[in-house]
Amino acid sequence: MARHGSRAIACLLASGLGVFVAGAAAPAPAQHGECSQLPMLQLPDVEITAATAVPTSATGALRVAHCRVDGRIGTEIRFRLLLPDAWNHRFLMGGCGGFCGAVQDQAAISLNDGFATVGTDTGHSGTQIDASWAQDDLERRLDYGYLAVHRTAVVAKAIISSYYGARSERSYFIGCSNGGRQALMEAQRFPDDFDGVVAGAPALDFVGIAAQFIKDAQAVFPHSTVRTPMFTPATLRSIEAQVLEQCDAIDGVKDGLIEDPRKCTVNLDEIAGLTAAQRDALKRVYAATGPDGSIYPGQPPGGEGADDGWAMWITGTGQETPQGPSLRYAFGTQFFKYLVFNDPSWDYLRYDVSRARKDAALTQTFMNADAYLDAFKAKGHKAIMWHGWSDPALTALASIGYYERVKAHDAAADRTSTSDTYFRLFLLPGVLHCGGGPGPDIADWQSAIVDWVEKGTAPDRIVARKVNEDGTTARTRPLCPYPQRAVYSGSGSVDDERNFACR
Repeated sequence: MARHGSRAIACLLASGLGVFVAGAAAPAPAQHGECSQLPMLQLPDVEITAATAVPTSATGALRVAHCRVDGRIGTEIRFRLLLPDAWNHRFLMGGCGGFCGAVQDQAAISLNDGFATVGTDTGHSGTQIDASWAQDDLERRLDYGYLAVHRTAVVAKAIISSYYGARSERSYFIGCSNGGRQALMEAQRFPDDFDGVVAGAPALDFVGIAAQFIKDAQAVFPHSTVRTPMFTPATLRSIEAQVLEQCDAIDGVKDGLIEDPRKCTVNLDEIAGLTAAQRDALKRVYAATGPDGSIYPGQPPGGEGADDGWAMWITGTGQETPQGPSLRYAFGTQFFKYLVFNDPSWDYLRYDVSRARKDAALTQTFMNADAYLDAFKAKGHKAIMWHGWSDPALTALASIGYYERVKAHDAAADRTSTSDTYFRLFLLPGVLHCGGGPGPDIADWQSAIVDWVEKGTAPDRIVARKVNEDGTTARTRPLCPYPQRAVYSGSGSVDDERNFACR
């Protein structure tokens, strides 16, 4: 795979090593069965293929002693379950990025805090940017769309009960990107599975996302045989600097971050150093998709020149993968080729994106998350959603749209004055896809959801950090439940969260 493809894999995984920070005290050792005996456990339509005792390690991400269980559900849903010797009586499932294709657990790091944790490949093998597995295969599509996560959760809970001789007292799901979509699908379709979910930068409207990606591919790759990037890295950095100059101080503080890109209308005609073709392509990328923007919202300004930003996702780096020159190109074309039209020769340049909703009507039924969480709410369960404002992969405006649909259906969803509130959205200025960028991007979402579920403490202020390469903290900023925002007090360092209030 090309160089930028490997960086994309790290971004899509959004592992607990960065975004999902835990801080619970180490649990005491728990009574449990013999790890090596687990392959003999008989469960319907399940085969446990291996169970390995892993000792305590002073190096690596997973430090605590645990039992690693590999298995298969049904025809080809593979999973890996990690069972800590010192169990905290909780279960936490991690999401899977992109098109999955290999067992992923975006919350595996929670093992160190005593959680039993599991991940799945969602029922097929491949790379995260390849959807050829879906051609003419409805079972794989449904498994990827929503069913594999549910089945894996059910099986994991059964193995946990057998191994420890007790059920999990609480169950959680944390994921980003497609993993964020999985969190919302679980809350919507299987509200019994998890007491709390965290959905980071969720790919909640796959059809709208794919339509946007094709619209953008048509703009920046207007010729099927010419893949030279239209924008150089230097040009993208210049665009970002000029956008920041227009937008940074609108929130009352000049800190290198665009607090809310919706408050700034970038005048592209004033962006220097662009050709007419580049200016036209930029306008199309920032624009919403479909007639009158009816299919999917546009790309907010910000993050154009960042590492792992527009070059990797939108405009291309010049490094080809078998699926195309940029990640939006790859995901968009793969989606329509294999999940909509069953046609590997499908041509993105000939497609009218205004047809996307109609053409993908069936696919939408098992890929898109609906904002109706009545059953989830009725059980007292909780959901946190978060999104970086400078995300070059999935626009934060779509998450805001989801929030607004939840509120339109249930006005009490996020009220701070009622005990039955169950939904919070947090927006992160200057943060890219699942992390990265100049904004504070490391937050303890795990503790936030656990405290809300188990203590009734709704997250009204979460402190995010940005760290330097040596691990020291560069800046902190409070994250506020939308529509509140962090407002500077007018004095003190703009890199210190104590000088900001949620209003």
